[in-house]
Amino acid sequence: MGLTKKRKIAGPKVDANKFYSLDEASALVKDLNCTKFDSSVDLHVRLGVDPKKADQAVRGTVTLPHGTGKTKRVLVLCTPEKEEEAKAAGADFVGLDEFIKKIDEGWTDVDVIVATPSVMPKIGRLGKVLGPRNLMPNPKTGTVTNDIQAAVKDVKAGKVAFKVDKAGIVHASIGRVSFPPQKIAENMLEFLNAIIKAKPSSAKGTYLKSIFMASTMSPSIPVDTKTLVH
Repeated sequence: MGLTKKRKIAGPKVDANKFYSLDEASALVKDLNCTKFDSSVDLHVRLGVDPKKADQAVRGTVTLPHGTGKTKRVLVLCTPEKEEEAKAAGADFVGLDEFIKKIDEGWTDVDVIVATPSVMPKIGRLGKVLGPRNLMPNPKTGTVTNDIQAAVKDVKAGKVAFKVDKAGIVHASIGRVSFPPQKIAENMLEFLNAIIKAKPSSAKGTYLKSIFMASTMSPSIPVDTKTLVH
């Protein structure tokens, strides 16, 4: 299938030999949008780490100042006495055994799963389904907790979990093309600072190897790793 007409026009607008500042990239990503819908703005950050080493598996969370522009669907896995708290906080799905069964059968139609510590032994076996989709609840990302209300509200307010993949790249959505460039830049800066704070002490050499920004189905923009202060 050939490139769309809009994509062909957008392509030459990116100078492959240039590294763009955060502000330049945030303005250009809107100009390059090839879709008729409000595309996601995504970051792809290549890190100088070896993800196979446990002490270099970069992961964490960050609350984006302007949210992601997408309402996240939250499933809370908990015992009955916690269900009302989860519903009041705005969880989209609440329960335990019926959702364990659904996930076992392949259902993963949620963006974030929060669980109380007491139910973790029951859902540990779901790792084979949830792990590859980055949905497994984890204390490090605040998704295994007794404070269900705070966890659900954080996710709804724009809290994003990130994790380096096997290729050493962190992928994340940091907004939508409808956002003003300043909000895209501020979200990107917050996200990159969180990755820098999560740098493992054992990582050697250049940590931020490359940063690319792109909206859905549009050309990617190389971002200058040295212009994190704008």
